[in-house]
Amino acid sequence: MTGFDRARIEAAVAEILAAIGEDPSRPGLGDTPSRVADAYAEFFSGVGVDARQQLGEPVPLEDARAETVILRDIAFRSVCEHHLLPFLGVAHVAYLPGDAVIGLGRIPRVIETLSSRPQLQERLTEQIADTIEEGARARGVLVVLDASHECVTTRGARQTRATTVTVAARGAFSEPASRAELIALIGAPRDEASA
Repeated sequence: MTGFDRARIEAAVAEILAAIGEDPSRPGLGDTPSRVADAYAEFFSGVGVDARQQLGEPVPLEDARAETVILRDIAFRSVCEHHLLPFLGVAHVAYLPGDAVIGLGRIPRVIETLSSRPQLQERLTEQIADTIEEGARARGVLVVLDASHECVTTRGARQTRATTVTVAARGAFSEPASRAELIALIGAPRDEASA
């Protein structure tokens, strides 16, 4: 991770603890700056990383009539750039291959990379769609994120059950009828979706 300055993070956390009236050296808090730096190294590991690299090389298709590929319920976590509080949720991704497909395991890697930086859910949704459209040469992409934001659930209004849903559509899936069909498939119980 380029640009990650562990010592500055530890010093900043110690200063925050002092600023709220705590003693950063008291038992229980002595290792907190180091633990926060460890967490931030993980939370922000996607800063400066090109998510398209996570897609690898698309695999050419012998038959260019490939149908839609949907990967549902991909767990993700990110940190809201407004309050530096986490938001957690699931991503659903559908894409219509062009002349190639990508490995299914590559899609969660893209989401992990893009979500591991200070984010807005709206931007994250768009970035995932753009990355898959460009990197997979897809004829259509639909991304749906459903997440719970700690800035809503633990502070202010404290709406503990509230979630935010964002949608980004590209290419063939920009048409309302196509988008509606895919959203229905994403929300269908597993036995119905495979029928």
